Amino acid sequence: MSKLTGKVLIAQGGGPTAVINQSMVGAVLESRKFPEVTRVYGAMYGVRGIVNEDFLDLTQETTHNLEQVALTPSSALLSTRDKPDAAYCAEIFKVCQAHDVRYFFYIGGNDSADTVRIVNQNAESAGYDMRCIHIPKTIDNDLVVNDHTPGYGSAARFVAQAFMGFNLDNRALPGVFIGVVMGRNAGFLTAAASLGKKYPDDGPHCVYVPEHAFSTEQFLGDVKNALDAHGRCVVAVSEGIVDEKKQPVVVGLTGRIEKDAHGNVQLSGTGELGTMLGELVKTRLKVKRVRADTLGYMQRSFLGVVSDVDAHEAREVGEKAAQFAIWHDIDGSITIQRTGNYSVDYRIVSLEEIAAKTKTMAAEHLTAGGNDTTVEFFNYARPLLGSGFPTSHRIRALTVSKILKSGN
Repeated sequence: MSKLTGKVLIAQGGGPTAVINQSMVGAVLESRKFPEVTRVYGAMYGVRGIVNEDFLDLTQETTHNLEQVALTPSSALLSTRDKPDAAYCAEIFKVCQAHDVRYFFYIGGNDSADTVRIVNQNAESAGYDMRCIHIPKTIDNDLVVNDHTPGYGSAARFVAQAFMGFNLDNRALPGVFIGVVMGRNAGFLTAAASLGKKYPDDGPHCVYVPEHAFSTEQFLGDVKNALDAHGRCVVAVSEGIVDEKKQPVVVGLTGRIEKDAHGNVQLSGTGELGTMLGELVKTRLKVKRVRADTLGYMQRSFLGVVSDVDAHEAREVGEKAAQFAIWHDIDGSITIQRTGNYSVDYRIVSLEEIAAKTKTMAAEHLTAGGNDTTVEFFNYARPLLGSGFPTSHRIRALTVSKILKSGN
């Protein structure tokens, strides 16, 4: 079978991550090895850049600079929140055909996989030979079939370290702290808040994710139990927690509904969920020292806490995309499969298996009450944080006997 000769087109879509550039650079450098690849183009601004023909010729970029870009968080090709429909994807294909693109690589989440699927169908319907590959990416870790997703390990490492700091602060000056973490439908990132716990009384003491219906009364009871046991409480909560009617809790607490460009209820960046939960604790439990923070976008592209495991795997999924497309003449989505403790393998599955589907946390990763993580989750997620993960320590000196207060 003859090899397809033509250009490679690479784009990045959706939210940035700390390692998405590793995938882009892996695909670029691997593609440049093949003689049948005439040029490697990078589309600026994701799919929007494709329809506008905003291309960079990455064939002429130096390997050294690409390697430096690979170490830099966020999307070097920039991104978009556009969610292409059939007409939009037809335009993408039209541009690919005009530029003699024979290999299309799109780095993104489940919506991006759906875009690749539709473009691939356009090519097949037109009888145009073009390999279309989805390269996985999302800090939410919610791509089906995959054991985990590039971007998650580094974001989880950030969240775990952030809550280690919150816990240390809360122990020094006790009270209730509420940290709100990204996660609309899946709680993997919020659950990562528990991965830095070392001592029995370490926080977070309560973890709430979208997989379990959130009850205000249970929340207040959990916080009170932690206060009774430890004199303090650290809470990790997903921005996407829902009540028993599947309504976002932030809507129920504020009574306001704001929607983003995709029609989803606006969750990120408002800070309202943490504020409202904090007010509940103050008024109902009469706790004076209550603080709430929303991590917001910090967890996506934070420089300095990148997981080496995450970076290496992100590079390899980009390389495998080029290999499957050019060597093996296959369309599909690259997936990560866990094969040992700890090792992975990369497989390609049909685009239909990934596109527009969402993975949520396994039941075994959460306690029966849905307010904490389990050792099974720790064993699953801890290897993804990579090497050199910090740890905290406490003073172990003996207590000195009181003299003046000994009779009290």
